[in-house]
Amino acid sequence: MKQIHPLMTAVSVLVLAACSGETSEAAQPDQSAPAEMEEAPAPDNSSEPEIGDRVPEPEDNSLAAQAARDAELAERGITEIGWEELMPEGEEERVAEMYQAQMARLYSGGGIAEGSAADQAIQIGTFNVVEGMDGMKVRLPGYTVPFDYGSEAEISEFLLVPYYGACLHAPPPPPNQTVFVETADKIKLRDLSQAVWIEGTLRTKRQNSSLADAAYTIEMTGWEIYEY
Repeated sequence: MKQIHPLMTAVSVLVLAACSGETSEAAQPDQSAPAEMEEAPAPDNSSEPEIGDRVPEPEDNSLAAQAARDAELAERGITEIGWEELMPEGEEERVAEMYQAQMARLYSGGGIAEGSAADQAIQIGTFNVVEGMDGMKVRLPGYTVPFDYGSEAEISEFLLVPYYGACLHAPPPPPNQTVFVETADKIKLRDLSQAVWIEGTLRTKRQNSSLADAAYTIEMTGWEIYEY
């Protein structure tokens, strides 16, 4: 697993503010095997993540374990990536400035009327992408954000985000930290937001939705529950 971006410190502050009802308005710039069904295990309430938590490190995160995992993925032509690799050069600083401006407005003392346009979890960030990653076969961990559930709780498209509660109980991540996932085969997820590994072809393809906008799309070919 890769290191956490310093940018997430600012994100975490806004997450906490959003959870306390203190959000405000901010400007937003404008072939492996087919996906397999895998039923999630029963939820473990003892390790339930908190809103804003990123996917935790696996228990066995030794260099040897990572090397073995990388070798197995390489045989299948897949590269394991971290969320920071989706940010182009200089993007961390650009988005950090946007969050700082948002926090300055949030704590300026002017007050925000409950239910007003400013009292919303606005998505902050840009659609800038790493063009060289287009077409890469990748493996990426994150939390699922389904758009809806059918009668059988099966989905064929959803968002993948780097921290728990994003888009539902906390502000959405920047568009280039949000991935739209689509698959030809429906999959069944037991929890609305659960940690998973997603494998597939990464596309620098923008997708808009009512929950959040995504700068990347993954054409999913496989998935599994994220064990930690």
